[in-house]
Amino acid sequence: MLNSKLLGFRYKAFNRFNLVKFACHVHTIASSNQSKFHSNWVLNDLSKSGRIDEARQVFDYMLERDEYTWNTMIAAYANSGRLVEARELFDELESRSSITWSSLISGYCRNGNEVEAFDLFRRMRFEGQKPSQFTLGSILRVCSSLGLIRSGEQIHGYVVKTGFESNVFVVTGLVDMYAKCKRISEAEYLFKILANRENHVLWTAMVTGYAQNGEGLKAIEVFRDMRAEGVESNQFTFPSILTACSAVSAHCFGEQVHGCIVQSGFGTNIYVQSALVVMYAKCGDLNSARRVLETMEVDDVVSWNSMIVGSVRHGFEEEALLLFKKMHARDMKMDDYTFPSVLNCCIGDSTNVKSVHCLIFKTGFENHKPVGNALVDVYAKTGDMNCAYVVFNQMMEKDIISWTSLVTGYAHNGSHEESLKMFCGMRVAGVSPDQFVFASILSACAELTVLEFGKQVHSDFIKSGLRSSLSVDNSLVTMYAKCGCLEDANDIFDSMQARDVISWTALIVGYAQNGKGRDSLRFYEAMISSGTKPDFIVFIGLLFACSHGGLVEEGRNYFQQMENVYGIKPGPEHYACMIDLFGRSGKLNEAEKLLNQMDVKPDATVWKALLGACKVHGNIELGERAAKCLFELEPFNAMPYVLLSNMYSAAHKWDDAAKIRKLMKSKGIVKERGCSWIEINSRVHTFMSEDRGHPMTAQIYSRIDEIIMRIKEAGYVPDMSFALHDMDREGKEIGLAYHSEKLAVAFGLLALPPGAPIRVFKNLRVCGDCHTAMKYISEVFLRHIILRDSNCFHHFKEGECTCGDYW
Repeated sequence: MLNSKLLGFRYKAFNRFNLVKFACHVHTIASSNQSKFHSNWVLNDLSKSGRIDEARQVFDYMLERDEYTWNTMIAAYANSGRLVEARELFDELESRSSITWSSLISGYCRNGNEVEAFDLFRRMRFEGQKPSQFTLGSILRVCSSLGLIRSGEQIHGYVVKTGFESNVFVVTGLVDMYAKCKRISEAEYLFKILANRENHVLWTAMVTGYAQNGEGLKAIEVFRDMRAEGVESNQFTFPSILTACSAVSAHCFGEQVHGCIVQSGFGTNIYVQSALVVMYAKCGDLNSARRVLETMEVDDVVSWNSMIVGSVRHGFEEEALLLFKKMHARDMKMDDYTFPSVLNCCIGDSTNVKSVHCLIFKTGFENHKPVGNALVDVYAKTGDMNCAYVVFNQMMEKDIISWTSLVTGYAHNGSHEESLKMFCGMRVAGVSPDQFVFASILSACAELTVLEFGKQVHSDFIKSGLRSSLSVDNSLVTMYAKCGCLEDANDIFDSMQARDVISWTALIVGYAQNGKGRDSLRFYEAMISSGTKPDFIVFIGLLFACSHGGLVEEGRNYFQQMENVYGIKPGPEHYACMIDLFGRSGKLNEAEKLLNQMDVKPDATVWKALLGACKVHGNIELGERAAKCLFELEPFNAMPYVLLSNMYSAAHKWDDAAKIRKLMKSKGIVKERGCSWIEINSRVHTFMSEDRGHPMTAQIYSRIDEIIMRIKEAGYVPDMSFALHDMDREGKEIGLAYHSEKLAVAFGLLALPPGAPIRVFKNLRVCGDCHTAMKYISEVFLRHIILRDSNCFHHFKEGECTCGDYW
């Protein structure tokens, strides 16, 4: 027999030549069985130590090779990722056992070659070989990692047929597979019916499955049962249960888990420590998270990222920035999550945003999609849409998040036309909008009052198959209401499964803007009956409805309810509505009294309301006071100058009117020109007063002449008080006839089919003469005319207006 000292010989010191000689020498000095034993021993040791090429030389010089020898070499190649060589040896072997098949299948699974792995598994069964628990475990791991639920179900069927359903190793694989494929109920069933559940890997798979599927409370229950049954946890169990604690904000239970971690000796494991930092940070216990972070021997970027995110989420932006600076000072390797996290705490601070942007560029992360998306988002939220667009334009790969940030950014920053353009670009690029984009773009349509485009977006949303959301529904109600389509707005509102205060406000304000103040009050009462508590904005809409409907007593009552019933302190906007309410109804003394009793300093909105009321009722003295205050608050706003000048002109104080116009000119203040527009076939046609720039100018002016002639026959008399220029009667009448809203309506009569509603929008307040003319046009031409000016909607139908001549 070979001397036992030879067995302990340190062949690792040999070079390859001596190693092969040694193997051959074993063959010559020992019997056949001894030779085979020592050759296998050398081959196995070389394989396990990763010296595959040397193992192959021993394999090639072996005089006799048994099943163990072949399996060892095939497994060595397969485990090291050298699958081609493993497959060559496998194909050379004539008689293969289940171990041989399992070795190769495991190698393919481990290296991501799932197609070949499944093909081998099928061949193995076809040739009558029974897979072992390890083979099934390998195949199930592939199904888990790739989400191959169909294949996993087929393996499950085979497991049941072959009696492996009670094998804890195989069942653990099935539990893990179902959990990772979002089929947690099947995983739960398999876990509960298994008789032998003493394996900690099985319990860990169940805890992890619940945590990954958003079942945090069930994960906690399973972890408690696991501890109660005496099954030990490990470095894989603890991060999973801590993830579950984070998801349900179970801070107290997380602290208990922390105690278990210390008792179990895993307190210094980096993965466990990282999970602890995440749990404490998400639960808002930043002090505990910081203490764990400071005890970590290794600077783990995941832990630092979690600490930054937790600080931002709980309002400690400065703390987050300080952590980021420490990361940079320690020369830590930042990743795709670090920069987006720190950018979230820079919103509104363009200096810090640009500093972080420079660091992103220096570290080469500018082309990483998550980082680019975060930059677009933070620039948009900071209001710097130019930089947002530059970053977006330079991104090599854009996704739904990139487009959403830009589209919503333009909408929220008031660049509604740009928002619509980007939305169209998004659709051309083949990117499907999500609910956030639809809500933002519908809000932009509402602000621009582009009804046709809004309808197309609504249709696009329905076709998308996305589930309706509160934000989309609210945006739809607002869009239709602001475009004068109250029936559509009401239909959307009635179909909503859930409503909030924004939903009710959209309808209350919508009806008020469309001249239906009493309906607004009715919806307010319905809102209160539904249990929805009104807020600051609701009362603005409510008081607006009262002021535009002449509902003085109702307005008084609601104004008192604000503070007395709901504890809402009135702001300048509420006082402006009340002053407007009193002013419109001719109660200027009461308006002035309220102005003097205000708890807050009157702002420009309040003085504008008072000045507008003075203009309506010709109170020049009080109007001069209001205008003077506006000259100080907004010295370059043309509105008070124009209104005061118009008041003087209406009172035939031509010299005073001329002085105001001269003052405007000396200050370089230019009056905003009246502009009206109409949307036909998704194209917007714009008109100025006496505009002759439209391609159909000749037909439009011919139509205007016909309109004026026919409505005069019906009783229309031009109101010369709105012809404010010092000229003869004929000139004044011509000037009134060619106001921008009349041109737009004339074009609508030409371009729209008979009987179709005419929708016109105007940037300024409609003048009294045009308002009267529209009533006659609606009656003579049998048309529903919807005119929205800067204050509200006017629905003209059969010679009447919804505002009741009170606007």
